[in-house]
Amino acid sequence: MDSGKSDGGGFSGPAGWLARPAGWWAWAVLGIVLGAAALRIVYRVPDGGMDNAIVVRAAEAWLDGRSPYADRHFLYLPGAVLAAVPQAVFPEVARVVVPVGVVGALASGWFCALRIRGVALRSRFAVLGLLGLVMGFAPFVHLVELGNWTVASALALPVALLCVCRGRWGTAGAVIGVAVAVKPLLVPVLLLFVFARKWRALGVAVLVPVVVSVLAALVLPDPGAFFTRTLPFLLRGEDRFVRLYEASPAAVLPRVGVPAVVASVLAGGGACVGVWCAWRRWLAPGPWAGAQVGARSGGGEPGAGRVVETAAALMLAAFLVSRPSYDHYLLVVLPLLLAGGLGAGASLVRVPWFWVALVPQVPGFVWVGVEALPQRAFKDAFTLCVLAGVVFWWCAVAGRRRGAVLPPSVPGPSVGGVGSVAGGRALPGAPRSRPFP
Repeated sequence: MDSGKSDGGGFSGPAGWLARPAGWWAWAVLGIVLGAAALRIVYRVPDGGMDNAIVVRAAEAWLDGRSPYADRHFLYLPGAVLAAVPQAVFPEVARVVVPVGVVGALASGWFCALRIRGVALRSRFAVLGLLGLVMGFAPFVHLVELGNWTVASALALPVALLCVCRGRWGTAGAVIGVAVAVKPLLVPVLLLFVFARKWRALGVAVLVPVVVSVLAALVLPDPGAFFTRTLPFLLRGEDRFVRLYEASPAAVLPRVGVPAVVASVLAGGGACVGVWCAWRRWLAPGPWAGAQVGARSGGGEPGAGRVVETAAALMLAAFLVSRPSYDHYLLVVLPLLLAGGLGAGASLVRVPWFWVALVPQVPGFVWVGVEALPQRAFKDAFTLCVLAGVVFWWCAVAGRRRGAVLPPSVPGPSVGGVGSVAGGRALPGAPRSRPFP
């Protein structure tokens, strides 16, 4: 990247152009695309999406005095039953609110990811990045079509990591806890609190879903069914319909002749490697671990790269071994990674294999031999495994990278974080960093 300042917040060249404010026409195009993605589902799907309908049926079953866990495809904690009651009572409203809400939550998650990196929300990068996700990453539309409650995690994780970067660990724990109470997808991120030794925040993140689940279980007719039906279903993963869409190696490899035990061991080994790499990333602060340079404020939040990449590695490690594991789970981590593409110094987004991993998810991309429904999961497994490998490698070698080396005249960073740096100079207006543990 070219050095030197410009009117793009410290950038010049292509990065400077992306950092400048977007015109009204760009926002108009983005609004039309997002609106079309939501309205198409409003008019085509009567219940807000197939996956949303599963949760709504569970709420309807509870209102009728039946157990919501009688449906083996209801894979949520008891708190999700009560959260879906308004949709069960007002189905016509849900038909509109769910698709619009999913699009709005995904867009909000993207903007939170930008704030983590200190990128101005009015920048061209903000507009074009979200357009790229909508039009160039098929799981975005899949999630809107399904109305899956994964969207809660896709919003909660950027919000929580933004709080972490600002030193608000307790708030981050509460956000994670609320998301887990709805759907336990973000449980792996609890290891981030362990790495940081933030025990009080960890307690909040654990206590919130426990309290919500216990209180909700008290009003369910058969709360124990979660342990007798749902958990065995998740552990076995024997549902033929679900298996068509599962992307984890533990589900895909047996379909090509690998023994199930061997596949599970390989997936578990990959997950363990991912956790180790996440730990390595957390232990590797330095100039390259600091925040990305912002387009408006001239600086990002302290330790943004370190926090985001550690959390992404933990989530991808879980996706490798979890049953089920779907393509739209990647929307929990991908916006966070993409938002770092505008920063100075080394960036994961500039690794060629990062983009190779995403190629099968480009709408219209045809992979001969795996396009039929029973084989679609192979494309998703390729994306998951390659992306996980790239992120794990990036985290493992973090201590040997020198993405933005400070000159001798600039004080070195503390162990926890650094201020914003561009071209070896602290940018005016860069916020003071709060040391990480």
